[in-house]
Amino acid sequence: MSLSDELTGSGRTTLIDGMTFEVLIDEEELASRVRELGQQISRDYDGLKPAIVAVLKGSFVFLADLVRAIDIECTVDFLVVSSYGDDTKSSGVVQISSDLTTPVEGRHVILIEDIVDTGLTMSYLLKNLDSRSPASVKVCTLLEKPSRLKVEVPIHYKGFTIDDHFVVGYGLDYAQTMRNLPFIGYKVG
Repeated sequence: MSLSDELTGSGRTTLIDGMTFEVLIDEEELASRVRELGQQISRDYDGLKPAIVAVLKGSFVFLADLVRAIDIECTVDFLVVSSYGDDTKSSGVVQISSDLTTPVEGRHVILIEDIVDTGLTMSYLLKNLDSRSPASVKVCTLLEKPSRLKVEVPIHYKGFTIDDHFVVGYGLDYAQTMRNLPFIGYKVG
């Protein structure tokens, strides 16, 4: 797939490699909402130097834009977690393949996620982080899919609520591809 050669479309539909994608959230909507989240986090954590913990791989684009919108001192660390594999639905089995590199004991942690789908991964991560004695842990997710929720999790900062579509773009993938799409969309047909 060459985005420069094959990303064509008008309005809210885009053709990529012969597949049609409905654009759910476009670049401008993403940029605006991420700026708003960054401003809110900056106000809420002013003077606290929060530890931003991103769940990789899906959140990396969201994280990059979000931390640039946060105008207070913070640190950034990463967890590499998988519950999808190459499937389009969460398996419910959470695997941490790379852990934090710095302790979060006594720190105010903001856990950054690309999407809260079933809530199983987030529930697991919240319990895991809580066992490390942080001062607080709050969740910031770009997307939430309430129709798929199996476990209630507290979401303190949310970009968008979406219907039950398997979405790609802006860091979200299908079998490790399509992360580089500048919008969030889903395959039509």
